[in-house]
Amino acid sequence: MSHSAFSLSLMSPSTPRIPPYFLNTDHRQRVLAQLRSKHTGLEKYIYLNGLKERDPNLFYEVLLGNMLEIIPILYTPTVGDACSNYSHIWRRPEGLYVTIENKGHIRQVLRTWHAGPAARIAVVTDGSRILGLGDLGANGLPIAIGKLDLYIGGAGIKPSTTLPICLDLGTNTEKFITDPLYLGIRRKRPDTAEMDEFMNEFMEAMKDVFPQLVVQFEDFSTDNAFRYLDMFRTKNRCFNDDIQGTGSVVLSGFLNAARLSSAAAGTPLSDQRILFFGAGSAGIGVAKQLMSFFTLLGLGEEEARGRIYTVDSKGLITADRKGLQEHKKYFARTDYDGPALTSLIDIIKYVKPTALLGLSTIRNAFSEEVVRLMASINTRPIIFPLSNPVSLCEVDYSDAVQWTNGSVIFASGSPYKAVEFEGKVYEPGQGNNMYIFPGIGMGAILSKARHITDSMVEQAAIALAGSLTEDELSSDLVYPRLTRIRDISAQIATAVIRAAQKDNVDENGLFRNLSDDALLEYVKAKQWQPTSTHSIPRL
Repeated sequence: MSHSAFSLSLMSPSTPRIPPYFLNTDHRQRVLAQLRSKHTGLEKYIYLNGLKERDPNLFYEVLLGNMLEIIPILYTPTVGDACSNYSHIWRRPEGLYVTIENKGHIRQVLRTWHAGPAARIAVVTDGSRILGLGDLGANGLPIAIGKLDLYIGGAGIKPSTTLPICLDLGTNTEKFITDPLYLGIRRKRPDTAEMDEFMNEFMEAMKDVFPQLVVQFEDFSTDNAFRYLDMFRTKNRCFNDDIQGTGSVVLSGFLNAARLSSAAAGTPLSDQRILFFGAGSAGIGVAKQLMSFFTLLGLGEEEARGRIYTVDSKGLITADRKGLQEHKKYFARTDYDGPALTSLIDIIKYVKPTALLGLSTIRNAFSEEVVRLMASINTRPIIFPLSNPVSLCEVDYSDAVQWTNGSVIFASGSPYKAVEFEGKVYEPGQGNNMYIFPGIGMGAILSKARHITDSMVEQAAIALAGSLTEDELSSDLVYPRLTRIRDISAQIATAVIRAAQKDNVDENGLFRNLSDDALLEYVKAKQWQPTSTHSIPRL
């Protein structure tokens, strides 16, 4: 419809009247002005949520044009507030709840989703470990919604093919069970046997109802995160973002950080020693992924494992500790038999790490003493405080720069602004999973991979590490700037497709005949773009 015809249509008595000069304005700018008038992150989240309901195209246009401003609202850190308050800010159905009471007829529940077999990507959480906020139960749905918005914005996945799911299996958080507005089932979480039965039925039903679907597990409790990844990784198209996505993005940043650190110290890359503070699903998942850093250099598995040290709330993890959880055993040290090392300062003095990575969700765990000690034993210390949100981050960027006199190589899980120190501007890295998971998902979708292999995840990290521009390299960045996310995701998806082919798990044979350049252009051409309708609001 032409603008004149559209204007005439507004003359109908039954049609709400659009202001006569509305078409001379840019409605996107009006939306941004309204967004910026909100005083809190949660108010901005609610506003954007309403905009997406009223006009999805406009919502995604604004997102794509203002990624750095809007991503922290749709995801970390604001999504944590949205989840904590979801039962109180809920306005409309946004995703699919599959409850423990649906056991026995989960397929029927899944068939109610509008996309049907056209669905291509699902983010699934059970709400049991949302960010660093704990068991939020049915309030965890915004995590799945936010991640899928990042798939759409970051990789160009078509919105109508996405599926956010919260598995409502109860909650062990008493304040939700007693909250009269709580949206979920008011019961404690199931035991392992009951949950295994539920998860097996759920994943089989997902495969039947959505035969081309990629499933991303998100924010399951530590033991279940590893358990269900192991159970389903070769049966379904699935991966766990907390384990594999976080591991992959940190591996990528570490590849570039180690290059800078070793060059400054004049030492070989294989001399890197990594200390992990935090040994949950994310910490151990990242540690396992960083094994690839050493094996890519030619080290054997035992040598690589020997370069990695893990620390939990009880101190340095050693194999002789009684009652050690299963997922912590792989990196438990067998070469230390002294008294238990419980102080992070003492552990750093013993290990002499080149890199300190935080996945503990303990605010300010990397104290001034810790950071200055790292700087005293390294020309350029690598410090990655990766816990989300900012309120749980191990050290703030400005402190890390000041306490190391600007020598720190830094990447955080949450966004930080550049800081000025002694006349120089320092730009932080952000180990944001958004760099990785959209490209992994898109590569798996386009290649029609039967399952997602370790090699596909590893090659995603290598592609990300190699995606920096000359300007980004000259600025000593360890990650590319997020404004290029769609181009980066296309490069990662291309690498993931090639890895799927090499592992013979791809079912789309057409790509095998394309050159790398042609494949990259094909991937970019498949990226969805919102239809530009910003001048005409929906009636």
